[in-house]
Amino acid sequence: RMFSVFEYDLPEEWDRDYFLYVLWIYGFGCVLNTDKYGVIFQQCTLSGYNVYYRPAKCLVSNPLLNTRELTINVDTALIKCAPDYRGVYDIISYYADMAAIISESFGINVLNSRLAYVFAADNTAMAETFKKMFDKISSGDPAVAIDKKLFDENGDPRWLKFDNNIRNTFIGKDFLECMQTVDNMFCTTIGIKNANYEKRERLLTDEVNANNQLTESLSDVWLDTISRAFDKANKMFGLNLAIRRREEPQEVVKDDNDNRSV
Repeated sequence: RMFSVFEYDLPEEWDRDYFLYVLWIYGFGCVLNTDKYGVIFQQCTLSGYNVYYRPAKCLVSNPLLNTRELTINVDTALIKCAPDYRGVYDIISYYADMAAIISESFGINVLNSRLAYVFAADNTAMAETFKKMFDKISSGDPAVAIDKKLFDENGDPRWLKFDNNIRNTFIGKDFLECMQTVDNMFCTTIGIKNANYEKRERLLTDEVNANNQLTESLSDVWLDTISRAFDKANKMFGLNLAIRRREEPQEVVKDDNDNRSV
């Protein structure tokens, strides 16, 4: 999903997957000119500092290239996704951890909410018979034959449901709503449009527009940071790097009855 927020214009010679993973997961990489491969993008480490206490040099270490120490803005252009030189893996991990916990809780709740049955058996053999009967029914067997001894002297079945009301223990819907909320929160953070509200009969258009602004806040920083780095790389190496939103957020417009429309 993170890779889907923006569209990129990259040289055909560049490995697009490598570029995206380095930029967004590692946080930054550098553009350099090589004798064998031409102008390429590479993962690097940073060192030194300039007058603004920003990194001054990039160290590129690749088995197919000689280890090179390059000066930023002199013989290399540094491309980073955020001003703090960090990628988005911490954001992804945070929401993934929450989603995993909710998903696990949902699965456990579904198992625990299945109707339990209690069987009254006179001996071990009768108990095993009950187990086999229940296994066949649970597996979908349409016709299960049982011994008449499994009924009491009045002809009533010798089993009963442990809980007749599944709603007393099943809260799976709440977990699914939590999952949707986490999903919306993640989309809002990385810049994907979403309603991000609990389902209500009426939603004011100002609330939707406010969420659109929140959705764009962090992605605007990423877009501006990468665009500036692309411009510098284009000037230094004669490239045509470009980045843009895959889909521009649309404004929600009110009508006379304050109904939502896009």
